[in-house]
This record gives sequence, C-alpha cells and structure tokens, in this order.
Amino acid sequence: MGQERILSDKHSLTDDEAIEPVSKSKPHYHGHRDRLRARFVTSGDELPDYELLELLLFTAIPRRDVKPLAKSLIDRFGSLASVLSTPVSQLAKHPGLGETTAIFLRSVREAGLRLTREEIIDRPVITAWSQLINYLHAHMAREAREQFRILFLDKKNRLIADEVQQEGTVDHTPAYPREIVKRALELAATAIILVHNHPSGDPKPSQADREMTRQIVDAARPIGIVVHDHVIISRTGHISFRSEGFL
Repeated sequence: MGQERILSDKHSLTDDEAIEPVSKSKPHYHGHRDRLRARFVTSGDELPDYELLELLLFTAIPRRDVKPLAKSLIDRFGSLASVLSTPVSQLAKHPGLGETTAIFLRSVREAGLRLTREEIIDRPVITAWSQLINYLHAHMAREAREQFRILFLDKKNRLIADEVQQEGTVDHTPAYPREIVKRALELAATAIILVHNHPSGDPKPSQADREMTRQIVDAARPIGIVVHDHVIISRTGHISFRSEGFL
C-alpha cells in the first residue's frame, strides 16, 4: 500500500525530480548537502562554480543527487554566470533539467541584476564607476547580440532611467541621435552615458562606433545635454571612450 501511495504521488513532483525507491535510510547525498552548506557558510567565496550551482539546485531539485547535473551544466556552458544567463527555453532542454528548474535559475540571475542596480541607485554614477561597470557587465557581457542602451542622468548625475534603445545583430546595432536626444528631453535628463556590447569578446571600438558617438555628441550639445562617456562591454573587459581619449 505504501509503495502504491508513492507511485500515485508522482504527478505532484516537479518535472525535474525523479521517484526514489522506498528506503528507511536517508539517501547518500544528504550528508554531502549538509557538508556543502556548511562550507558555504564558512567560505562561500572559495567554492568552485559547480558547487555553487549545486547549492542552487538543492532548492530546485530536493529529491535527487544534483552534483552530476551541476558539473554537466558547467561543462556545457562554461561557467556559472553563463548557465544563469542562458534563456529558459534553451536551459530547459538540458538533460536532467526541466522548465521548473530553468525558471528558478533564471530568477537567481534576475535577483543578482537587481542587486547590482541597487548599488548605483540614488547616487552619482560618475563617483560610483566600478559599481556601474559591474552593473553593465552583469546586464550585457553575455548577450548574444549587440545591444545599445542609454543611461539617462539628472543634474546631479543620478540615474533617471536605463533603457535599451536598439538591439541588432551579432556585430552591429543602429543608433539614432535624434531619437536619443528626444528621449533625454522627455525624461528631463541633463546628461547621458552611451553603452553597447561586443558579443565577439573584443571591446575595442570600431571606426563606426567612434563616428556614431560623434554624431550623438553633436546632436546633444546644442540643447545642453552632456555625453559623459561611451562604454563598450564585452565578456573580457570594457573600454571607456572618455578614458581612451575619444571624448
């Protein structure tokens, strides 16, 4: 009767869980989970990516040994950050995963993005530059296509809005100076920071990047809008036009 009850509860489990055989003793991985949690409390920053991913999977898949799954995800996608940045539709197709767990992992990424945003809200972004770069890396470094976004700032250089203006191909994103200036006026912004990513991994600006920046500066200057910088983000680093002398 007990075995029948377990089988009848199959559909109450998530798609990512498996039915375990009836046993009076705890599964072998319970001790491992306790030890890993203890290590996280004492030295979480020293855990390799696959073990931190294991910790996340403990919550999403409570009834299965998830160490092999964590390792296979890291092997396939390369890093914890890349796993969390993978779209739900693609992540859910990974063997042993499923949509429920894929959504959970993406929600962890979203929580992290909001944390980085909190670090730049209500403070002048010019004086919180390292936090701003961390924020931009978190949002853009692993995007598969070029994305052009604008940070709109008030007269105290505090962030009013962060908006994606255009999304393009793997190596090109169009930008329209008049639309950028129009939006800045709508938001009563007095300054902007231009940002786009290079999915290729090389943040070096192209001649087209430099020409586009010049056009935006020329369009913004007559109405008193300052272009503080143009930042290019990639997986390997970033480049600031201001620091490089291009602005």
